[in-house]
Amino acid sequence: MPDSPLLIAGLGNPGADYARNRHNAGFMAVDVIHESYGFGPWRTRFQGLISEGTLAGRKTWLLKPQTYMNESGQSVGAAARFFKIPPGAVVVIHDEIDLVAAKLKAKTGGGDAGHNGLRSITAALGPDYRRVRIGVGKPAGNRKAHGHVLQNFSKADEAWLVPLLSAIAEAAPHFARNDDVGFMNKVALLLSPPEKKAKPEPRKDNA
Repeated sequence: MPDSPLLIAGLGNPGADYARNRHNAGFMAVDVIHESYGFGPWRTRFQGLISEGTLAGRKTWLLKPQTYMNESGQSVGAAARFFKIPPGAVVVIHDEIDLVAAKLKAKTGGGDAGHNGLRSITAALGPDYRRVRIGVGKPAGNRKAHGHVLQNFSKADEAWLVPLLSAIAEAAPHFARNDDVGFMNKVALLLSPPEKKAKPEPRKDNA
C-alpha cells in the first residue's frame, strides 16, 4: 500500500455562472468520482472544497480549488503540504484545448501548455505531479482560447462528455495504484468496448 494519501484535484472556476464551462471539466470529473465512491461531504478548507474517502483501499482526498483557475496552486499546494502528500501522489484533472474534444491523456510532469491553472500548481509544487487532460478542442475561427474555455459545453458535447466523465470515475481506482497506464486503458475500454462476435449457427447435418 502506498505510504502517502492520494490527492485528486479537479480544476475549474467557482460559482454557478461557470459551472458548465469547458474550463470546469476538472470540477465535473471530481464530482462524478465523489458521487461514485461514497466520499464524505464537501468541506471548506485550503481555499477550496475538500472531501475524504478511499479508492482501492488508499485514503484519498478530492479537492476543488475555489480560488479561480489562475490561483489553483494556492489551494492545491496548501492541501498537499498539510497532508504531507508528495507531487507524485497529486493528480490534477483539467481541460485541454490542445486535445480534440472527447480525447483523454494522462502523464506525469511536463509543461503547462499555457494553462494558467497548471502554471499556478507548478509554482506551488514543482512540475512532477500527475495530470489528466480532458480534451475540449480548439476554438473555431478567430475566437480566442479564453473565450472558448469559458463557454458552456454544448448539447452536442454532452453525448461524449457524460460517458467520458463516467469512465474517468470508474477507472479512478487505478490512480490509487499509481497505474496511470491502467487508468488510460480502462477508460479506452469503457468508451470503446470490443464488439461481441456473433455465435455461429448450430450445424444442421443433412439427413
